[in-house]
Amino acid sequence: KLVLMQGDGTIKNVISKSYELYFPHPGWSEQKPEDWWKATIEGLKELTAEYDKTQISGISFGGQMHGLVTLDDQDQVIRPAILWNDGRTSEETDYLNNVIGKDKLSQYTANIAFAGFTAPKILWMKKNEPEKFAKIAKVVKIMLPKDYLAYRLSGSFCTDVSDASGMLLLDVKNRCWSKEMMEICGVKEEQLPKVYESWEVVGTLKPEVAKELGF
Repeated sequence: KLVLMQGDGTIKNVISKSYELYFPHPGWSEQKPEDWWKATIEGLKELTAEYDKTQISGISFGGQMHGLVTLDDQDQVIRPAILWNDGRTSEETDYLNNVIGKDKLSQYTANIAFAGFTAPKILWMKKNEPEKFAKIAKVVKIMLPKDYLAYRLSGSFCTDVSDASGMLLLDVKNRCWSKEMMEICGVKEEQLPKVYESWEVVGTLKPEVAKELGF
């Protein structure tokens, strides 16, 4: 859903787009990030078609938490996004809660593990799709769904503390990535987006995107 809003909160236009949801196995839930991108570009064009684009001062994002999006070193999506409501990670969740331990998880992230969180998804991919996880190991990008759209639009590899707090990778107390959780999951800090406060401005539209949108 895309919303065009005035500075005083008045809604001027609303556009909705749909895309496929995939269930490859019972309990699995996936979508294709490229479908989000296509819907976003088409939706932005429709949203602003009858308005003066020079008056648009910013774009903000909200979206599903916890989902896993992985890009290779060419910024191509490695596999379909594993969504927040995907339930495949029961073994990984059990490992985190009972082997690593809930006390340690709480110390590292102020959370315990749930199947929907991002860290168990990374561990699942590491175990079950090692050839794809090997691409991640080459210092590529791991992000949440809305962060993928922000990256495609602006080139800014970023997330906000609110959504990052549900990945089971963030040291919530210190508002930075947890070194302990990165080690447990086998990822590096440069593979994770830079963390911002939700109100911070993190970039501008890529010139080619602005041109396509007519901004």
